Amino acid sequence: MVRTGLSALLIIGTWATAGLTQASAADTPSVTAEPQASAGIIDAMQRDLGLTKTQAQARLAAEKAATALEGTARGAAGAAYGGSWFDSGKGKLTVAVTDAGKARAVRATGAEVRVVAHTARRLDAVKNRLDALSAPKGVSSWHVDPRANTVVVNVVASAEGDNDVRAFVAKARQAGPVTVERTAQAPQTFAAGTVGGDPYYTGNVRCSIGFSVHGGFVTAGHCGQAGGAVRGWDGSAIGNFQGSSFPDNDYAWVNVGSGWWTVPVVLGWGTVSDQLVRGSNEAPIGASICRSGSTTHWHCGNVLAKNETVNYSQGAVRQMTKTSVCAEPGDSGGSFISGDQAQGVTSGGWGNCSGGGETWHQPINEILNRYGLTLHTA
Repeated sequence: MVRTGLSALLIIGTWATAGLTQASAADTPSVTAEPQASAGIIDAMQRDLGLTKTQAQARLAAEKAATALEGTARGAAGAAYGGSWFDSGKGKLTVAVTDAGKARAVRATGAEVRVVAHTARRLDAVKNRLDALSAPKGVSSWHVDPRANTVVVNVVASAEGDNDVRAFVAKARQAGPVTVERTAQAPQTFAAGTVGGDPYYTGNVRCSIGFSVHGGFVTAGHCGQAGGAVRGWDGSAIGNFQGSSFPDNDYAWVNVGSGWWTVPVVLGWGTVSDQLVRGSNEAPIGASICRSGSTTHWHCGNVLAKNETVNYSQGAVRQMTKTSVCAEPGDSGGSFISGDQAQGVTSGGWGNCSGGGETWHQPINEILNRYGLTLHTA
């Protein structure tokens, strides 16, 4: 077929998420030697994060070290663990502990320490209570914020006076330490109507391909249902949705055939260099992250929160990662990547790439585990 090389990248091996080299290694992914960031990622970080080339390279190296350190530091904190995040100002991992006596052991690992009131286990329990509630449309999302040592409930500013919203907030506060914050808009998914030249179509919907796995690729669940046929940029058949979940989750995978194949690449669209995918080590809160999508191509930002429940109009989606990266319709399913490590597939958000916004991704390791898939890596 014409554009065979491009179609392989475009259709099968694009967008970055947090995926495993092997599904069975989800809890203990291997760490690669050095960040293998393409010039495209460096350029996007300079544009979107206001960094110099040297600063971007230094930050990627520091984030990789923090990612590798996180498990050891958490173990040193033990039951006093209150969460962790990457401090971009210091270039180090910070670990919260509820027992000052654990601070020395955590510092010995190389991490910074902050003493807090609530353990991560306590905050996770509060969030789980909120997950059991039925949220009105004016409640955007909720997540554990380790830096603030609280559960943050995001309310759409124009709806904060709504009776149902106020009732939800009241119940949330009864569950434990909760802070309410305003957000400008409600989240929405980023699927779009058919537009020529984009990576894949199902029915009259255009979405973006996530990461290549052996036998296919992963993408967003709201883009298609199990059994649905998938077409490529040229209209030729690729395969079918083999599994799909939305809402509650937002992930899916598509098998590959008809001359298409998989490659461990996030596409740069000729604007930036393509990026090889080498693993799926999960970046900490505060780390930089970039996204590739069929509508807006490359954009970067920071990881803002993990394990956030997002309240879309179609229903709540759990265990999402929130970022400051922008996105627009058609970017759904596309890849999130940090350095050379897959992070997740684009789900939805608010705003656009002209005025800014926030975007959530579904972590890739969860997708790989759910369907028993293996990430295609370089």
